[in-house]
Amino acid sequence: MSHAKPHGPSTLEVRNLKRDYTLRSGFKRNVLHAVSDVSFTLEPGRTIALVGESGSGKSTVARIISRLENATGGQVLLDGAPAPTRGRALERYRSKVQMVFQDPFASLNPFHTILHHVERPLRIHHPHLSSKQIKERAYELLERVQLTPASRYADRRPHELSGGQRQRVAIARALAPGATYIVADEPVSMLDVSIRLGVLNLLAELQRSEGLGVLYITHDLATARHFSDEIMVMYRGKIVERGEPDSVILNPQHEYTRTLLEAAADPDRLGQLRAEVRAEGITT
Repeated sequence: MSHAKPHGPSTLEVRNLKRDYTLRSGFKRNVLHAVSDVSFTLEPGRTIALVGESGSGKSTVARIISRLENATGGQVLLDGAPAPTRGRALERYRSKVQMVFQDPFASLNPFHTILHHVERPLRIHHPHLSSKQIKERAYELLERVQLTPASRYADRRPHELSGGQRQRVAIARALAPGATYIVADEPVSMLDVSIRLGVLNLLAELQRSEGLGVLYITHDLATARHFSDEIMVMYRGKIVERGEPDSVILNPQHEYTRTLLEAAADPDRLGQLRAEVRAEGITT
Protein backbone atom coordinates (compact mmCIF):
# COMPACT_ATOMS: atom_id res chain seq x y z
CA MET A 1 0.00 0.00 0.00
CA SER A 2 1.38 3.41 -0.92
CA HIS A 3 1.27 6.31 1.51
CA ALA A 4 1.29 10.05 1.53
CA LYS A 5 4.35 11.42 3.24
CA PRO A 6 3.63 12.04 6.94
CA HIS A 7 3.34 15.72 7.77
CA GLY A 8 6.03 16.15 10.41
CA PRO A 9 6.84 13.91 13.39
CA SER A 10 3.24 13.53 14.55
CA THR A 11 2.28 10.31 16.37
CA LEU A 12 -0.73 8.99 18.24
CA GLU A 13 0.53 6.67 20.94
CA VAL A 14 -1.43 4.30 23.15
CA ARG A 15 0.72 3.26 26.09
CA ASN A 16 -0.19 0.43 28.51
CA LEU A 17 -3.89 1.24 28.22
CA LYS A 18 -6.23 -0.31 30.78
CA ARG A 19 -9.95 -0.07 31.39
CA ASP A 20 -11.72 -1.84 34.25
CA TYR A 21 -15.40 -1.83 35.12
CA THR A 22 -16.87 -2.57 38.52
CA LEU A 23 -19.92 -4.81 38.29
CA ARG A 24 -22.29 -5.02 41.21
CA SER A 25 -24.67 -7.89 41.86
CA GLY A 26 -26.35 -7.59 45.24
CA PHE A 27 -23.58 -7.31 47.80
CA LYS A 28 -20.96 -8.68 45.40
CA ARG A 29 -18.56 -6.54 43.42
CA ASN A 30 -16.61 -7.95 40.51
CA VAL A 31 -13.99 -6.23 38.39
CA LEU A 32 -14.20 -6.66 34.64
CA HIS A 33 -10.89 -6.13 32.80
CA ALA A 34 -12.17 -4.83 29.46
CA VAL A 35 -8.77 -3.58 28.23
CA SER A 36 -5.45 -4.78 29.63
CA ASP A 37 -2.03 -3.32 28.84
CA VAL A 38 -2.68 -2.32 25.21
CA SER A 39 0.12 -0.38 23.49
CA PHE A 40 0.71 0.76 19.91
CA THR A 41 1.74 3.80 17.89
CA LEU A 42 -0.14 5.17 14.88
CA GLU A 43 1.54 7.54 12.44
CA PRO A 44 0.06 9.70 9.67
CA GLY A 45 -0.19 7.87 6.36
CA ARG A 46 -0.66 4.44 7.97
CA THR A 47 -3.63 2.23 8.79
CA ILE A 48 -3.66 -0.14 11.74
CA ALA A 49 -6.45 -2.69 11.94
CA LEU A 50 -7.60 -3.68 15.42
CA VAL A 51 -9.36 -7.00 14.92
CA GLY A 52 -11.50 -9.04 17.27
CA GLU A 53 -14.97 -10.38 17.81
CA SER A 54 -17.70 -8.63 19.79
CA GLY A 55 -16.59 -8.42 23.40
CA SER A 56 -12.86 -8.33 22.72
CA GLY A 57 -12.47 -4.74 23.99
CA LYS A 58 -11.63 -3.05 20.70
CA SER A 59 -14.48 -0.51 20.80
CA THR A 60 -13.49 0.42 24.35
CA VAL A 61 -10.03 1.28 23.00
CA ALA A 62 -11.69 3.43 20.32
CA ARG A 63 -13.79 5.33 22.85
CA ILE A 64 -10.81 6.01 25.09
CA ILE A 65 -8.70 7.31 22.19
CA SER A 66 -11.61 9.53 21.11
CA ARG A 67 -11.94 10.81 24.71
CA LEU A 68 -15.49 9.52 25.01
CA GLU A 69 -14.39 7.41 27.95
CA ASN A 70 -11.59 7.59 30.49
CA ALA A 71 -8.94 4.92 30.99
CA THR A 72 -8.32 3.19 34.30
CA GLY A 73 -4.60 3.19 33.61
CA GLY A 74 -2.06 3.94 30.94
CA GLN A 75 -2.00 6.90 28.56
CA VAL A 76 -3.02 8.19 25.18
CA LEU A 77 -0.46 10.66 23.82
CA LEU A 78 -0.69 12.95 20.80
CA ASP A 79 2.73 14.18 19.64
CA GLY A 80 4.16 13.13 22.99
CA ALA A 81 1.64 15.06 25.12
CA PRO A 82 -1.02 13.27 27.22
CA ALA A 83 -4.49 13.53 25.70
CA PRO A 84 -6.55 16.05 27.70
CA THR A 85 -9.94 15.33 29.24
CA ARG A 86 -11.60 18.75 29.33
CA GLY A 87 -11.63 22.36 28.19
CA ARG A 88 -10.02 24.01 25.18
CA ALA A 89 -7.18 21.50 25.22
CA LEU A 90 -9.68 18.70 24.63
CA GLU A 91 -11.24 20.69 21.79
CA ARG A 92 -7.82 21.06 20.16
CA TYR A 93 -7.17 17.33 20.60
CA ARG A 94 -10.46 16.47 18.95
CA SER A 95 -9.62 18.70 16.01
CA LYS A 96 -6.79 16.22 15.32
CA VAL A 97 -8.40 12.94 16.41
CA GLN A 98 -11.88 12.19 15.09
CA MET A 99 -14.12 9.13 15.20
CA VAL A 100 -16.36 7.55 12.58
CA PHE A 101 -19.03 5.50 14.32
CA GLN A 102 -20.48 2.14 13.40
CA ASP A 103 -24.05 3.28 12.82
CA PRO A 104 -24.16 6.18 10.33
CA PHE A 105 -27.84 6.86 11.03
CA ALA A 106 -27.61 7.02 14.83
CA SER A 107 -24.55 9.28 14.65
CA LEU A 108 -26.36 11.92 12.56
CA ASN A 109 -29.12 14.15 13.94
CA PRO A 110 -32.26 13.34 11.91
CA PHE A 111 -33.61 16.89 12.34
CA HIS A 112 -30.68 18.64 10.67
CA THR A 113 -29.59 18.85 7.06
CA ILE A 114 -26.44 17.25 5.70
CA LEU A 115 -24.94 20.71 5.26
CA HIS A 116 -25.51 21.47 8.95
CA HIS A 117 -23.68 18.29 10.00
CA VAL A 118 -20.58 19.26 8.04
CA GLU A 119 -20.70 22.99 8.79
CA ARG A 120 -20.99 22.58 12.56
CA PRO A 121 -17.47 21.23 13.20
CA LEU A 122 -16.11 23.88 10.85
CA ARG A 123 -17.76 26.59 12.96
CA ILE A 124 -16.46 25.06 16.20
CA HIS A 125 -12.88 24.44 15.13
CA HIS A 126 -12.42 27.26 12.61
CA PRO A 127 -14.23 30.26 14.16
CA HIS A 128 -12.21 32.70 12.04
CA LEU A 129 -13.97 31.56 8.86
CA SER A 130 -16.87 33.56 7.46
CA SER A 131 -20.25 31.92 6.82
CA LYS A 132 -19.50 31.94 3.11
CA GLN A 133 -16.12 30.26 3.62
CA ILE A 134 -17.67 27.65 5.91
CA LYS A 135 -20.29 26.79 3.32
CA GLU A 136 -17.67 26.57 0.58
CA ARG A 137 -15.51 24.24 2.69
CA ALA A 138 -18.52 22.10 3.57
CA TYR A 139 -19.32 21.68 -0.12
CA GLU A 140 -15.67 20.80 -0.79
CA LEU A 141 -15.77 18.14 1.93
CA LEU A 142 -18.92 16.57 0.49
CA GLU A 143 -17.24 16.45 -2.89
CA ARG A 144 -14.14 14.94 -1.30
CA VAL A 145 -16.16 11.99 0.02
CA GLN A 146 -17.69 11.54 -3.43
CA LEU A 147 -21.12 13.01 -2.72
CA THR A 148 -21.29 14.85 -6.01
CA PRO A 149 -22.56 17.30 -6.84
CA ALA A 150 -22.62 18.53 -3.24
CA SER A 151 -25.66 20.71 -3.93
CA ARG A 152 -27.67 17.54 -4.52
CA TYR A 153 -27.11 16.39 -0.93
CA ALA A 154 -26.60 19.57 1.12
CA ASP A 155 -30.26 20.27 1.92
CA ARG A 156 -31.29 16.68 2.47
CA ARG A 157 -31.71 15.02 5.85
CA PRO A 158 -30.09 11.75 6.91
CA HIS A 159 -33.18 9.58 6.31
CA GLU A 160 -33.18 10.68 2.68
CA LEU A 161 -29.76 9.11 2.07
CA SER A 162 -28.65 5.51 1.80
CA GLY A 163 -26.53 3.94 4.52
CA GLY A 164 -23.39 4.30 2.44
CA GLN A 165 -24.13 7.95 1.71
CA ARG A 166 -24.74 8.65 5.41
CA GLN A 167 -21.40 7.08 6.29
CA ARG A 168 -19.72 9.32 3.71
CA VAL A 169 -21.30 12.31 5.45
CA ALA A 170 -19.91 11.04 8.76
CA ILE A 171 -16.46 10.81 7.18
CA ALA A 172 -16.76 14.35 5.79
CA ARG A 173 -17.75 15.57 9.26
CA ALA A 174 -14.70 13.84 10.76
CA LEU A 175 -12.42 15.55 8.22
CA ALA A 176 -13.93 19.00 8.80
CA PRO A 177 -11.87 20.01 11.86
CA GLY A 178 -8.64 19.13 10.04
CA ALA A 179 -8.14 15.69 11.57
CA THR A 180 -4.80 13.92 11.32
CA TYR A 181 -6.14 10.68 12.80
CA ILE A 182 -9.42 8.85 12.15
CA VAL A 183 -10.72 6.16 14.48
CA ALA A 184 -13.10 4.12 12.34
CA ASP A 185 -15.13 1.81 14.60
CA GLU A 186 -16.64 -0.96 12.43
CA PRO A 187 -17.45 1.68 9.77
CA VAL A 188 -19.03 -0.73 7.26
CA SER A 189 -20.51 -3.48 9.44
CA MET A 190 -24.03 -2.00 9.24
CA LEU A 191 -23.92 -1.33 5.50
CA ASP A 192 -25.10 -3.56 2.69
CA VAL A 193 -22.38 -5.86 1.44
CA SER A 194 -22.63 -4.31 -2.02
CA ILE A 195 -21.56 -0.85 -0.80
CA ARG A 196 -19.00 -1.74 1.87
CA LEU A 197 -16.11 -1.84 -0.58
CA GLY A 198 -16.84 1.69 -1.82
CA VAL A 199 -16.65 3.15 1.70
CA LEU A 200 -13.46 1.23 2.53
CA ASN A 201 -11.88 2.35 -0.75
CA LEU A 202 -12.80 5.93 0.12
CA LEU A 203 -11.10 5.66 3.53
CA ALA A 204 -8.03 4.13 1.89
CA GLU A 205 -7.88 6.89 -0.72
CA LEU A 206 -8.24 9.61 1.93
CA GLN A 207 -5.57 7.92 4.04
CA ARG A 208 -3.16 8.15 1.12
CA SER A 209 -4.09 11.57 -0.27
CA GLU A 210 -4.54 13.35 3.09
CA GLY A 211 -1.77 11.51 4.94
CA LEU A 212 -4.23 10.34 7.59
CA GLY A 213 -3.47 7.87 10.31
CA VAL A 214 -6.40 5.44 10.47
CA LEU A 215 -7.27 3.03 13.27
CA TYR A 216 -9.61 0.59 11.53
CA ILE A 217 -11.60 -1.44 14.05
CA THR A 218 -13.22 -4.55 12.64
CA HIS A 219 -14.01 -8.21 13.16
CA ASP A 220 -13.21 -8.96 9.51
CA LEU A 221 -9.66 -10.20 8.94
CA ALA A 222 -10.15 -10.21 5.16
CA THR A 223 -10.74 -6.46 4.90
CA ALA A 224 -8.07 -5.86 7.55
CA ARG A 225 -5.59 -7.65 5.31
CA HIS A 226 -6.37 -5.52 2.26
CA PHE A 227 -6.86 -2.13 3.89
CA SER A 228 -4.21 -1.96 6.61
CA ASP A 229 -0.45 -1.80 7.07
CA GLU A 230 -0.48 -3.67 10.37
CA ILE A 231 -2.96 -6.00 12.06
CA MET A 232 -3.40 -6.30 15.83
CA VAL A 233 -5.62 -9.15 17.03
CA MET A 234 -7.43 -8.47 20.29
CA TYR A 235 -8.90 -11.10 22.61
CA ARG A 236 -10.20 -10.71 26.14
CA GLY A 237 -8.92 -7.15 26.31
CA LYS A 238 -5.36 -7.95 25.24
CA ILE A 239 -3.38 -7.79 22.00
CA VAL A 240 -2.57 -11.46 21.40
CA GLU A 241 -0.96 -11.12 17.96
CA ARG A 242 0.32 -8.34 15.72
CA GLY A 243 2.28 -7.97 12.53
CA GLU A 244 2.13 -7.25 8.82
CA PRO A 245 -1.20 -8.33 7.28
CA ASP A 246 0.13 -11.20 5.15
CA SER A 247 2.16 -12.55 8.05
CA VAL A 248 -0.81 -12.58 10.41
CA ILE A 249 -3.23 -14.01 7.86
CA LEU A 250 -0.98 -16.60 6.23
CA ASN A 251 0.99 -17.65 9.28
CA PRO A 252 -1.09 -16.97 12.42
CA GLN A 253 0.71 -17.70 15.67
CA HIS A 254 -2.13 -17.44 18.20
CA GLU A 255 -4.98 -19.91 18.49
CA TYR A 256 -7.55 -17.12 18.61
CA THR A 257 -6.29 -15.70 15.30
CA ARG A 258 -6.60 -19.15 13.72
CA THR A 259 -10.13 -19.42 15.11
CA LEU A 260 -11.07 -16.05 13.62
CA LEU A 261 -9.79 -17.19 10.24
CA GLU A 262 -11.78 -20.40 10.46
CA ALA A 263 -14.88 -18.51 11.54
CA ALA A 264 -14.68 -16.20 8.53
CA ALA A 265 -15.29 -19.18 6.26
CA ASP A 266 -17.74 -20.95 8.59
CA PRO A 267 -20.80 -18.93 9.76
CA ASP A 268 -21.74 -21.64 12.28
CA ARG A 269 -18.28 -21.41 13.84
CA LEU A 270 -18.65 -17.62 13.97
CA GLY A 271 -21.81 -17.92 16.03
CA GLN A 272 -20.11 -20.39 18.34
CA LEU A 273 -17.14 -18.05 18.75
CA ARG A 274 -19.40 -15.15 19.67
CA ALA A 275 -21.15 -17.31 22.27
CA GLU A 276 -17.78 -18.31 23.74
CA VAL A 277 -16.65 -14.68 23.97
CA ARG A 278 -19.93 -13.59 25.58
CA ALA A 279 -19.61 -16.44 28.06
CA GLU A 280 -16.31 -14.92 29.19
CA GLY A 281 -18.25 -11.82 30.27
CA ILE A 282 -16.19 -9.39 28.23
CA THR A 283 -17.59 -6.10 26.99
CA THR A 284 -16.83 -3.94 24.00
